[in-house]
Amino acid sequence: MNDATRRRFLGLASAGAASLLPSAPGRADAPAAAEPGAGDACILTPQSEEGPYYLDPKLVRADITEGRPGVPLSFRLRVIEAGACTPIAGARVDIWHCDARGLYSAFRDQGDGHNIDQTGKTFLRGTQRAGQSGWAAFNTIYPGWYAGRATHVHFKVFLEDRTVLTGQTFFPEALNEFIYNNVPDYTGRPKQRLVINANDRVATEADPDHRAYCAVKEERDRYVAMLTLAVDRNGKPNAEIMPSGPPSRAPWIKDRLAALVPGLKRSPF
Repeated sequence: MNDATRRRFLGLASAGAASLLPSAPGRADAPAAAEPGAGDACILTPQSEEGPYYLDPKLVRADITEGRPGVPLSFRLRVIEAGACTPIAGARVDIWHCDARGLYSAFRDQGDGHNIDQTGKTFLRGTQRAGQSGWAAFNTIYPGWYAGRATHVHFKVFLEDRTVLTGQTFFPEALNEFIYNNVPDYTGRPKQRLVINANDRVATEADPDHRAYCAVKEERDRYVAMLTLAVDRNGKPNAEIMPSGPPSRAPWIKDRLAALVPGLKRSPF
């Protein structure tokens, strides 16, 4: 794929994302640009299951890569109060996600052969405090994938040591497909990626309205992903959401192109 084709492809994948992002790259507390319909961000962000791979290594840091290979990603979250849309300065934000090969730090029995042990490691985990405008920013890599799940990043928001939001954010599938098929750090997996946003049970059941899908912008040396997290500061502490029983089987995708590219007006199933 030549450079011009690649840029047209990525333009489709991230269309409209630029107007959603902070105006100053690298600053955790840069103001967001105004956008028509931005009031939708003030609706409560949906809760989602914590999953099996959370731990708190007590690492307050912006750079969480620890040398893991992958496409550079600036991941920016803004914490606001639902309804009022006011930023919540000082909110604690945790994120964690897998590396380019689908591995989480700190856990064993991972990988395509379920035989990789990452205990004792802390890569791709970290904590930041939101600034005066509500922004918290992390330098990381574009997440990879593992069997049974779509591409995602986990997050938690704490207010005064109370967990007020546990969730996951998802990425544009056309961009996922491009990276996983073309970037060497992500290629060469023994099996095809079968679960994507359209048939991931967490994405479809916990977030059917796509309120926690991030916007992605291509910059010269990295991608930038942004999401606004609307929380209820006076609500009850969020109970950790874990799956009840074995996961439901993901529906089979018959038309992969329809599942990857929005607006084709045909069913992927």
